[in-house]
Amino acid sequence: MDSGKQITFPLMMCVGAAVIGSLQFGYNTGVINAPQKTIETFINETWYERYQEPITKNALTAIWSITVSIFSVGGIFGSFSVGLFVNRFGRRNSMLMANILAFISAALMGFSKMANSWEMLIFGRFVVGLYSGLSTGFVPMYVGEVSPTSLRGALGTLHQLGIVVGILVAQVFGMDSIMGNRDLWPLLLSFIFIPAILQCILLPLCPESPRFLLINKNEENKAKTVLKKLRGTTDVSADMQEMKEESRQMMREKKVTIPELFRSPLYRQPLLIAVVLQLSQQLSGINAVFYYSTQIFEKAGVEQPVYATIGAGVVNTAFTVVSLFVVERAGRRSLHMLGLIGMAGSAVLLTIALALEGIKWMSYVSIVAIFAFVAFFEIGPGPIPWFIVAELFSQGPRPSAIAVAGFSNWTANFIVGMAFQYVLDLCGPYVFIIFTVLLLLFFIFTYFKVPETKGRTFDEIAAGFRQTPATGGEKHTPEELNSLGADSQL
Repeated sequence: MDSGKQITFPLMMCVGAAVIGSLQFGYNTGVINAPQKTIETFINETWYERYQEPITKNALTAIWSITVSIFSVGGIFGSFSVGLFVNRFGRRNSMLMANILAFISAALMGFSKMANSWEMLIFGRFVVGLYSGLSTGFVPMYVGEVSPTSLRGALGTLHQLGIVVGILVAQVFGMDSIMGNRDLWPLLLSFIFIPAILQCILLPLCPESPRFLLINKNEENKAKTVLKKLRGTTDVSADMQEMKEESRQMMREKKVTIPELFRSPLYRQPLLIAVVLQLSQQLSGINAVFYYSTQIFEKAGVEQPVYATIGAGVVNTAFTVVSLFVVERAGRRSLHMLGLIGMAGSAVLLTIALALEGIKWMSYVSIVAIFAFVAFFEIGPGPIPWFIVAELFSQGPRPSAIAVAGFSNWTANFIVGMAFQYVLDLCGPYVFIIFTVLLLLFFIFTYFKVPETKGRTFDEIAAGFRQTPATGGEKHTPEELNSLGADSQL
């Protein structure tokens, strides 16, 4: 099946248009970092105008933490709503519809300064969180379904690449000299309307997911036409065969709701793995670095913290590209473990550097430590949890599993965004010790529990779970056994 290796223009167009959603998610994660001082000044001035007294430190920390982390609350709701959209409207149309939210939030955040309202800013962050939560579900699903099996891992990593490029763009735009200043920060936050317009132009030119057309809509001819276009070949029988097999499997396999996912002992192990891997991404401390890196660099005595932050963004992007090429060769499990242990080492180094900040050259050590931390993140915990979830479940339980994984990811994101500022005030330089302990725990879990999914079909992966002693000889219904591993290769 040579066509499987073919990267065609229509395929890249689909993936490119979809990944704009990932770019938006990254942009909104990183954008809030650099202009922190400027926005805090705005909150202070607005407060003073209203109440004729300066804001207290506690109130400012609270409003700022909420502004940062309300984004994740939106993400939680968004990621849980993915299933409502994708099966009803299709993958592509769902991505199009989500842009309405991007426009609403751009308006709210863009006009918040004019309206003297930090409430509008917070609400705008919530709406764009909703949008990003939906995107983290739509994008990997659509990209996975239009990609040929042999390119699934590599193209799946583009979702993560979109996120980190978004973070980098946000960091560059957030510089004082560009948009991170008193006058332009509302534009910096509302800049998301430009990629949204671009996506609204490009997506209508892309086809719907062939998998959705065949399996959900039962439109075989349409699916065939789309596949021929995507694969650049007239013979798509192997792809069609694979999807029909999956479709037959789905006839036998009922949709698995979220409560059923938790109740069935058969899904326990893959679900636990999916959730813990998502937590290992968020609780690794990476968001602490992105939300607060400028501040960490300031504490470490770096003279131009904003440039160091942008440096971290560049390293982040570079290593995502590295992982693009490595992920299909080295295997998901080993990369994830390498990433976790590397991050733990970097976190220890960063702690030492922050603790000894009196020594002049320690500020350089802290830069190196953060760069290494970010690099190891992109080797493993960055890209891998997202697509390993899709690889652990077949079509029946997959939407529910992706929703649960997304929910745990966003919840952990919220906890870190909300608590980090307080924990930092409390622990000072030793804050990263907490993350080091968590990273080591995740490493141990991955070592003992996570199977290698590289190059294996769902059926083989699922068969592995059936043999694990964890199921303890319980009897499973044929439906349950079917729905864990469809004879398909996503």
